[in-house]
Amino acid sequence: MNILLWHVHGSWTTAFVQGPHTYLVPVTPDRGPDGLGRARTFPWPESVVEKTPAELRHAPVDLVVLQRPHEAELAERWLGGRRPGRDVPAVYLEHNAPDGDVPHTRHPCADRDDLVLVHVTHFNRLFWDSGGTRTEVIEHGIVDPGHLYTGAVERAAVVVNEPVRRGRTVGTDLLPALSAAVPLDVFGMRTDGLAEHLGLPPDRCRTADLPQAELHAAMAERRLYLHPVRWTSLGLSLLEAMHLGMPVVALATTEAAEAVRPGTGTLSNRPEVLARAARTYLEDPDAAAEDGARARQAALERYGLKRFLHDWERLITEVQR
Repeated sequence: MNILLWHVHGSWTTAFVQGPHTYLVPVTPDRGPDGLGRARTFPWPESVVEKTPAELRHAPVDLVVLQRPHEAELAERWLGGRRPGRDVPAVYLEHNAPDGDVPHTRHPCADRDDLVLVHVTHFNRLFWDSGGTRTEVIEHGIVDPGHLYTGAVERAAVVVNEPVRRGRTVGTDLLPALSAAVPLDVFGMRTDGLAEHLGLPPDRCRTADLPQAELHAAMAERRLYLHPVRWTSLGLSLLEAMHLGMPVVALATTEAAEAVRPGTGTLSNRPEVLARAARTYLEDPDAAAEDGARARQAALERYGLKRFLHDWERLITEVQR
């Protein structure tokens, strides 16, 4: 089966393309947002094939996975007039929690009868207003990086992109108080200048933008994973940290309460509680390792790749009928 999807979310797509199909990924000369092509920092199999818009015009396509509102029009144009949901089976994958007038945010695919709207968390499905559109939840799956945790570096790992620009959404304002309890290593894109922005000494808040191939090993060296994000779908970095065997300290918002089970870390909406938990892990490496091992087991059971691919195969089979 040939599945057309855009390279929008590298981590999610890395799991999705482990399935048994051929995955057609648009590529444009500028490799812009609508034509990134194959990932350069994630290991994708050979079954992921780049296609130019001209090549897509007559390419056999059995399913379109839409992920952004404008992709339906783009797909129709690039597929030579074939309409997703009408002429080609389609699903719309919603990665994000709703924004704007929550909980009244209307989904762009509300009241559609020609596609299935797939959410990645039950929280998202609950909060988006999807009208009469058929909805499904297929929770995340992770390509297991292995139990790499050592915790040898007495710092907390934080993974967030653009923390200065995104501010309160990703909990950037919480970092100064948390850094007083445990020094932070913040990984992600456009993290430079974060310590200066927050007025923190460099030793309390270091930043690095690492290639994906190096990120997991670097995270696993840190004593714990800290997730201060207020509003997100469910951070894949949180699930990756759990797969690595890291204990997690996270805000109890959106879907985190479903992912972080008792004995795998600490969840709270009180920053002072998170600070105490982080400090405890810093001072007790055995407790950190024990909770991290339980976190890994919980993540493998709920967010394993096999379950993820099985859920998608079931839905793909259904929409082909």
